[in-house]
Amino acid sequence: MGEPVAVIGAGLVGCLASIALAKRGYKVTLFEYREDPRLTSTTDRNLRSINLAISARGISSLEYVDKDVCDRVLEGIIPMKGRMIHDTKGNQEAQNYGLFGECINSIDRAVLNSRLLNELDALENVEVKFGYKLVRINFGDIKQNCIFKTRQNAEESFEFDFVVGSDGAYSTVRAQMQHAVRMDYSQEYIDTCYIELYIPPAKTFNDDFRGPFSISPNHLHIWPRHNYMLIALANSDGSFTSTFFGPWSLVETLNSKSKIEQFFFANFPDAAHLMGLDHAVQAFLNHPKGALMCVECKPYHVPGGKAILIGDAAHSMVPFYGQGMNCGFEDIKVLMNLLDSQSPAEAFESYSQQRHKDLVAIIELAKANYKEMSHKVTSKAFLLRKKLDSILARVLKGKWLPLYTMVSFRADIPYHKAIEIEKRQMKILNFIQAILLALTAAGTIRAFSRLRRLLKRSG
Repeated sequence: MGEPVAVIGAGLVGCLASIALAKRGYKVTLFEYREDPRLTSTTDRNLRSINLAISARGISSLEYVDKDVCDRVLEGIIPMKGRMIHDTKGNQEAQNYGLFGECINSIDRAVLNSRLLNELDALENVEVKFGYKLVRINFGDIKQNCIFKTRQNAEESFEFDFVVGSDGAYSTVRAQMQHAVRMDYSQEYIDTCYIELYIPPAKTFNDDFRGPFSISPNHLHIWPRHNYMLIALANSDGSFTSTFFGPWSLVETLNSKSKIEQFFFANFPDAAHLMGLDHAVQAFLNHPKGALMCVECKPYHVPGGKAILIGDAAHSMVPFYGQGMNCGFEDIKVLMNLLDSQSPAEAFESYSQQRHKDLVAIIELAKANYKEMSHKVTSKAFLLRKKLDSILARVLKGKWLPLYTMVSFRADIPYHKAIEIEKRQMKILNFIQAILLALTAAGTIRAFSRLRRLLKRSG
């Protein structure tokens, strides 16, 4: 039934990669060290974020693999047309993402993963093996021997033409590849801790929001406090998944009920009311405190078409641009497009050469966007620049594109190209802003001079 291939990791990227490979005639075996998530309760919100923001790159990549699959797995997504900024007094200010109503979309991670697994169940040339932990890969000239340990602590061995590593930031496939290829590799922990919180559905149906939502479901809510922040994204049941991000040194001081209550009253009073202060206290005291890590490596393959890395295994990034999953899905689109016209050996080589500059670019953008979300969104200078950016984009339609538009809404513009375009546009924006500031200053000086003359006359 086609060449046997292994995909390691049954998360979002691994599932979509398996579907794409199966539709190209490969006999796919998908391995996952966890048990089937569809058989486990997904109500425990203490373990990991349960929702994501999917935008143009992710959607177009799903459509590239299969339009019908895309429609089924994305059913019920919640469009978010912009940010909603919350100040310390509970006031809210909307900041739209797109120029012409474009949206990113909130979706439940667990639901999306389950739906992709359901799609795999319908494919005859895919087998999913849960409870299999990769131990070792012996790379050969023709076959790749993969050794796994099962939940019963037994070892099982399989042979494949090639291996796709989609097993996350701490990838075992990547570690095994480093024995076979000279790979540049780096990981960087960001001095930011994250804690998951939860805003329950409203007790009554909200006509304005068309559901049991206590705040707008069509915005990504941000409580920016300069070097820390709180965010919230809607779920279809009316609840919101909320996440606190802040320096480890700050989080470590919030170690008692009274300190946490005081911190929330001072910084997030409306959020404390929405989620319940007791929940916030319990979350800070008992929920896992997550670390954020970036991973970069090169090349992403073992020569000869033996193995390749995609998703977080190749490019783990911080979540502040909402591009982790979108970028991982785009990896599949890029790789499959190459496989359609080249042998695996040629396609993997081309992938490493072509994709690297885009992956480095989005990792840097993701890190930089934390400062924008936590601090710049409240800056008058930043808001002025965003306004100018938007005006130029509307006046010069198609010839001027804000960076966020290029990254989130234009899947046809590679990440590295978006940065190049943004750098050119920033030079023009800086020039315009300097002129405006000079004119403002000149106007202020003239006004002050007139005031002095009036005061002298009245004296």
